[in-house]
Amino acid sequence: MRSIALLNQKGGVGKTTTTANLGACLAMLGKRVLVIDMDPQANLSVHLGVDIHNLKHSVYNLIKGECSPETVLLNTGIHGLDIIPANIELAGAEIELVGVVGRETVLKEYLGDGLNGYDYVLVDCPPSLGLLTLNVLTLVHELFIPLQTEFFALQGVSKLLDTYEVVRKRLNHDLEITGIIFCMYTSRTRLCNEVIGKVKEYPPLGDKAFSTIIRKNVKLSESPSHGKPIISYAPDSYGSEDYMALAKEVLQQENNRK
Repeated sequence: MRSIALLNQKGGVGKTTTTANLGACLAMLGKRVLVIDMDPQANLSVHLGVDIHNLKHSVYNLIKGECSPETVLLNTGIHGLDIIPANIELAGAEIELVGVVGRETVLKEYLGDGLNGYDYVLVDCPPSLGLLTLNVLTLVHELFIPLQTEFFALQGVSKLLDTYEVVRKRLNHDLEITGIIFCMYTSRTRLCNEVIGKVKEYPPLGDKAFSTIIRKNVKLSESPSHGKPIISYAPDSYGSEDYMALAKEVLQQENNRK
């Protein structure tokens, strides 16, 4: 089982879109996939068709110890793709966890064996480096960083890398950065290619970049409002093509390790 956090403290870089669509494409390729929504905005849950206003249980209840993983799990309607959803209640968790002993590992503790049976666990992190994100980084073994191909792409990445190093040293020795995903690419602007070039020259990240680049696509922007991943909403679109290519590249990583 591969457990992967998708993290960038800068919002609007394609993090949630990538979690939803990469998860769906991996499921379409025959993998058992669990996605976990750790963002109080609950965009991942909405993207995959969850009614966040009428949830009996969410990831908030799980980290409070009020329910089991089996209770909070939902099927997305896509064979092989399950979700642990979030809602606005999660916004209070950061404050509530402050006084808890072992607060950085609460998610790992309460998930227990709930990850058994999955080939991939993808976690959508909030756009911050707070306690919710730390809980994710102590749970997973891998980190994917989505980057928008724009001027501020590398802004804040150094802070993220500092956090990664601290977590790896003190809380999770197995954590590795295994992927950089370029999102919202348009070939019409020279800047996009310049940003990609700069990232690939950046020592900690350059050799981690996926070959697949996610292009800007209208259908990709529309699909969340329909509660569907792009592979279901517009299977013939550029967005669907790009995320399926990315999923195959993620699978290829496994072959490269053998």
